[in-house]
Amino acid sequence: MRPLVVTTFLTLDGVAQAPGGPQEDTSGGFSHGGWLVPHFDEVMGGQMDAWFATAQDFLLGRRTYEIFAAHWPKMPTEGDRIAWSLNALPKHVASRTLESVDWSGARLIEGEVADAVRALRAEDGGELQVHGSLGLVQTLLAEDLVDELRLVVFPVVLGSGRKLFAEGTVPRTWRLVTSTVSGTGAVLASYQRVGEVETGSFALDEG
Repeated sequence: MRPLVVTTFLTLDGVAQAPGGPQEDTSGGFSHGGWLVPHFDEVMGGQMDAWFATAQDFLLGRRTYEIFAAHWPKMPTEGDRIAWSLNALPKHVASRTLESVDWSGARLIEGEVADAVRALRAEDGGELQVHGSLGLVQTLLAEDLVDELRLVVFPVVLGSGRKLFAEGTVPRTWRLVTSTVSGTGAVLASYQRVGEVETGSFALDEG
């Protein structure tokens, strides 16, 4: 079995909507799109290159697929790990509305997403990576299919917007395996799934 790895950009209050541009996702009247851009630096770029280097293929939701397909095929791949990976490696697209995909290496997932992802995870090989794709990620978390979370948390609070951890997320304990801080104060951390949530109490034992 191979790992399913999710990479997500988050604000301090957990918002993951439209980090890359004003028109990326305006659903719900969201007006803060592009909140990530002023905080991107070389440290973050280097870590993203390292994370993309371990991908074997990608799993994308419909909105993220359309954003990526409109941008990355136009980018030169020589010397650019992210551009090369996204253009050269297979891409599995989860969508109930798209009838076809035309980006080289992309294919639509057939049937139920959770069942298809279980089959992909059961294969031998490298990482199956999810980037963006917030709705898809919430489905994967609800189905307990995520093996590793790579979270980039930015020093920004928005107060509104779609969040990563929504209702239906399975309670789980995660173990921090790597972390670093960018020059702009973003925390880049990797967490691997451990298991069930354990609880305790600080209450005094009256007995």
